[in-house]
Amino acid sequence: MANIIKAPSKYIQGKGEIKNIGKHLSKLGRKFLIICSEGTFKRIGQDIKLSFDENMCQYIFNYFNGECSLEEIDRIVEVAKNNSCDVVVAIGGGKAIDTGKAVSQKSDCPVAVVPTIASNDAPCSGLSVVYNNEGVVVKVIFSKRNPDVVLVDSEIIAKAPVRMLVAGMGDALATYFEARASRNSNSKTMAKGNATNTAIMMGKLCFDLLMENGIEAKKSVEKNEVSDALENVLEANILLSGIGFESGGLAAAHAINDGFAYIEQSHGALHGEKVAFGTIVQLILEKVSDEELYKVIDFCIQVGLPVTLADMGITNVVDEEIKKVAEAACVKTQSTKNMPFPVSEMDVYNAIFKADEIGKSRKQ
Repeated sequence: MANIIKAPSKYIQGKGEIKNIGKHLSKLGRKFLIICSEGTFKRIGQDIKLSFDENMCQYIFNYFNGECSLEEIDRIVEVAKNNSCDVVVAIGGGKAIDTGKAVSQKSDCPVAVVPTIASNDAPCSGLSVVYNNEGVVVKVIFSKRNPDVVLVDSEIIAKAPVRMLVAGMGDALATYFEARASRNSNSKTMAKGNATNTAIMMGKLCFDLLMENGIEAKKSVEKNEVSDALENVLEANILLSGIGFESGGLAAAHAINDGFAYIEQSHGALHGEKVAFGTIVQLILEKVSDEELYKVIDFCIQVGLPVTLADMGITNVVDEEIKKVAEAACVKTQSTKNMPFPVSEMDVYNAIFKADEIGKSRKQ
């Protein structure tokens, strides 16, 4: 099997770069369909309009309805078609971005992505997670291309809720460990090949940047300030984790995150928060050294990521519900199959409780 890596064509990150969006995107096409929420438009819409006007770009805005559903994707495809738009610009969080990528795929046109939060690694990937109108995942759309441009304005993200940045660190935390496990099992990645050395090292750099900068980056966002630490964590959360998960591979951490969907008490936890706990569970499954395990757990405690079931809102622990999480994490289609050794439902079940126990101990 070939070694394959996927990545966006261009990645731009810096303070105030939203004011240069027209310059960065002007050569992608003739007319731009800009997808964003009404709230996002109120915050940065005038900067976007001014930049496109300065660069003599045609454009229209269309408000995103909040859910990346097949209905919403088809609606926006029609908007693009009826207005002769040949470039999609998706601005916002993960669902707005995934919608834009799916519209681009169906319309066979370039897509630019502008994340306004750094809570997950969706911006750089070439896939879209699609939900029904009740918020349940129904399918994943794999695009022919990764985004043509990813533009990250660190000043915008510095003004977003702190919890979103921390959740992004939780999602990024899994990148190296899942890539390492996938590499050791010679598993196929979402790039449809084996991981390259580059993807593995990007995952390692992602982890190192989090360890070195995570706490200071959180403090920066608490003060709505851009710092070198924040810039480093944004690169980890968005670029390195985005390429890392798609081209490095997924393993148990994300599968366990998916399993927690079966516990209603955890529904208030963000994706990255549950992935962080799933990462701890994966490390326990791997029987890593105490030094490596405690380094991850202590980092989570310091930045505010979950290390216990209660941290995810599961204060009434029901044995059957944890068994359901373990069962869901081990179905044949889940990424737990990419671990370098067989993992049973009972293995995951026991590791969840051990993670909870160790997490309580480290917090004390």
